[in-house]
Amino acid sequence: MGKQVYTGRYTVENDQDIIVFIIGMRINKRYAIHKWGPVFSAMPGMIKELYENQEKLGFLSVETYFGLRTTLMVQYWRSTEDLLSYAKGEKHVTAWKNFNKKMADNDAVGFYHETYQIKSGHYESIYRNMPQFGLGKAIRHIPAGSQHHSARKRLQSAQSK
Repeated sequence: MGKQVYTGRYTVENDQDIIVFIIGMRINKRYAIHKWGPVFSAMPGMIKELYENQEKLGFLSVETYFGLRTTLMVQYWRSTEDLLSYAKGEKHVTAWKNFNKKMADNDAVGFYHETYQIKSGHYESIYRNMPQFGLGKAIRHIPAGSQHHSARKRLQSAQSK
């Protein structure tokens, strides 16, 4: 999350399709660090690569959350093609093979991911007194005017474009 707080109400320009990719893991056996630790450590190198090559790869942004047992990472991508292309890239394929070896017969940790294709005009957001965050960090962050007063208005405004 950025440091600068944007005072007031903001939304995003809802004029592009985006891909939301959610990925994470769940620690099933807390004391088996030797089993879930290597799984946990697989992601930072890939995130670094994504940020170093954002434009080229079509990666827009990521938010990461850590719970008591579960991690959640929400990634925003320019297109399905960009996400799938990255998944087939050498660094990811190597990491995926290593990850699957670490996950084999390993019930100490669980893994999940979900992918959502979101069409322009079919999403809305609002941020008040926040740094750029989530979609507001991934795509154009704009002041919310009267046409953005409610979620219904933000969705209708975007769909009428």
